[in-house]
Amino acid sequence: MKKFLLILLMLVSANAIAELSKWVDADGKVHYSDQPPPANVKAKTLRVTSDAAAHMSASGVAAASAPAAPKTIAEREAELKKVQQAKKEAADKAVQEQARKEAERANCAAAQQNLRTLQEGMRMVEIDAKGERSYLDDEQRRQRIEKTQQDIKTYCK
Repeated sequence: MKKFLLILLMLVSANAIAELSKWVDADGKVHYSDQPPPANVKAKTLRVTSDAAAHMSASGVAAASAPAAPKTIAEREAELKKVQQAKKEAADKAVQEQARKEAERANCAAAQQNLRTLQEGMRMVEIDAKGERSYLDDEQRRQRIEKTQQDIKTYCK
């Protein structure tokens, strides 16, 4: 929060810089001011604000020497939000990718364990939807082994 406040204050103070003019009054006294000089005095502009620079470049006077106008606070905040959103999306994507890899590892380990169990040759019991037991015959065991090997090829890369 403190960092955000510091950045906000820096951005606000950057826009607070006003145009600085220099002029000499009738008594020969030199004046420096951010206020416009009297109308009957010839003034020299020492520092130009971003608004005045934009106006000068739009009118065609000193367009080549005027620097690019600094971005407003709203534009900077929009860019910051856009960058933060992109970082958040990248982090979310990384978390999802990590979860997917973990699921694949778990599926791989389960498929390998199932294959070992099926290949041991012990009698296997299956319980159907009615709750009745039935034993796997050799053909059913072979089909399950083939399916488990396909699962291993899918998950264990």
